[in-house]
Amino acid sequence: MSKQRAEADRLPISQRIDQRMPNPGRRTMNPTNWAIQGELFLNCSCTVFCPCVVSLGAHPPTEGHCHAWMAIAIDDGHFEGESLAGLNVGLLVDIPGRMGEGNWKVAAYVDENATGKAYNGLLQILSGAAGGTTGLFTMLVSEIIGAERAPVEIVRDGKKRSINIGRKIQGEIEMIDGKSPDHPVMVSNSKYWMGPDIIAATGLRSKVRDYGRVWDFGGKSAEICPINWGGPKPL
Repeated sequence: MSKQRAEADRLPISQRIDQRMPNPGRRTMNPTNWAIQGELFLNCSCTVFCPCVVSLGAHPPTEGHCHAWMAIAIDDGHFEGESLAGLNVGLLVDIPGRMGEGNWKVAAYVDENATGKAYNGLLQILSGAAGGTTGLFTMLVSEIIGAERAPVEIVRDGKKRSINIGRKIQGEIEMIDGKSPDHPVMVSNSKYWMGPDIIAATGLRSKVRDYGRVWDFGGKSAEICPINWGGPKPL
């Protein structure tokens, strides 16, 4: 018996990201009803805590460029009413200089359990096309080098966070202890795009091997941020 694809899995091409989009100026926003609550954590190539957090992307990364993976654990949320709760997303991010100057190259790995509408919705959100919190990505991301479904495993255990996407991304980070043992080092009340409260962390084991990138962020800067993002027309 032939398998019928769910209605949500048969979205028209016009609703998908053009992965070959070379010019961010051509990627326009279509403000959409969406919301994501959860946590984002990352590990990057900076040798000390990421200067982008306090400079809001104006200061150059410590190595002059930013290579990073990001992990998004979605606890609750939706895209145009389609649930995103419980889905995980991984990102490979390659930024040639100051974060705020753009020219980002990004690859997205979306939870293989996502429905078609959720998958395409997350790509719209992460490209900035859905507007709202991530709308600035329409100008910062110059090239989407890939987007695919994948088994994205995220573990949040005490002070540690990890992501595994086969051999493509294998990362583990740990919060940096502060003076009080129950309160890690953090930046609070910032205007950073991810969220106001950023927990400082460090890479434990962290390797990226995909799209011609071979990176190792062990011992490098990492951060953890609760997120509460949404489109310009929330429910």
